[in-house]
Amino acid sequence: MYNCVICRYHEIATKGNNRAMFERVFVDNIRHQLKTLPDLRVGRVRGRVWIDHKSGVDFSDAEEQTIREALVRVCGLASFSFVVRTAVDIDAVRNAAVALAPRLFAGKSAGATFRIRARRSNKRFPMRSRDIEIDLVSRIAGVPGIAPFEIDLDNAEITLGVEVRDEFAILYAESIPGPGGLPTGSNPRVLTLLSGGIDSPVAAYLMMKRGSPTDYISFHSAPYTPPETTDKVTRIAKHLNQFQISGKLYLVNLAEFQKQVRDCCEERFRTVLYRRAMMRIAEKVALAHKCRALATGEALGQVASQTLVNLDVINRAIDMLILRPVIGEDKLDTIATAEKIGTMTLSAPQVPDSCTVFAPASPATAAPLKQIEIQESRIPGYGELIDKIVSEVETVEV
Repeated sequence: MYNCVICRYHEIATKGNNRAMFERVFVDNIRHQLKTLPDLRVGRVRGRVWIDHKSGVDFSDAEEQTIREALVRVCGLASFSFVVRTAVDIDAVRNAAVALAPRLFAGKSAGATFRIRARRSNKRFPMRSRDIEIDLVSRIAGVPGIAPFEIDLDNAEITLGVEVRDEFAILYAESIPGPGGLPTGSNPRVLTLLSGGIDSPVAAYLMMKRGSPTDYISFHSAPYTPPETTDKVTRIAKHLNQFQISGKLYLVNLAEFQKQVRDCCEERFRTVLYRRAMMRIAEKVALAHKCRALATGEALGQVASQTLVNLDVINRAIDMLILRPVIGEDKLDTIATAEKIGTMTLSAPQVPDSCTVFAPASPATAAPLKQIEIQESRIPGYGELIDKIVSEVETVEV
């Protein structure tokens, strides 16, 4: 029955002279998500993006389902609706409304509440918005098989939207929310430090929502951590890539560095020393692959390494910008986002990660920078060790 999809955006509309760039990236992302349906056409018409068949035929039920599942992964998309597109003619609009009515009222008993919301941007159309609403309500009330309904203009169970534009008219019954934000690819690429936990996948997703595609870097400590550690991260990275066009995973074995810290440094500083080394390694990988910033899932005060003092000490290890999208989030809010994007079930299984290797019994929560620098000076050939680890980074196509 539906022959078109209207895609709406909000934040893109606030852009000025470079709005066209954001729209082009947005359309490219939609086309990428719909690549399994090559017969579809994606185009821009007056502040909206439209999807239809090149031949103009209706979508099949299978196509509707594929489109629905694909579009909820398009960052920058505020909402979308499956619509019946007709000529700018009142009889065509009436016929479409009557044909759509049985689907709107399927399974509804007598007394269901209903309303029509009409908008007429085409001022040459002979009927005003209010007149269109009254006319169509009377037509739908006369459709055989539809139980009597009540009009509720404020909180109806069923709403039929009608828009009369210059080019065509559309009718729709549902507005499906999208992720919002900006289209992925409208900002430079970042490198996300990805663990098997809940927070870092959410951080990667939030960076995509702000327009930055992301590659991933993950640390393991084989043989002290099992193969399941990297298998889990690989599954998460693969899932996250559904929200963008591409993203590589870089796997780093930190075990040799951790052994040096264990043997040469005070136990209570181990976690901060690990994190500073991770940042140095990630910065080198990011620069090599043209990523403009690092992103992490750190949240203020969540664990010992994420106190304000320790985050500051960790920041000072490198010059590159470190972004922390969930820094002020409540843990329950982060969990809700993880459930929404489908990473929660992937993160839930407990698997050892590199931070658990030689973990201190009582980690420092306010490590002095000078003391940390002294600890690092005790590690023989610190810089050469970091370079060696970087040279052995494994790239995984996900």
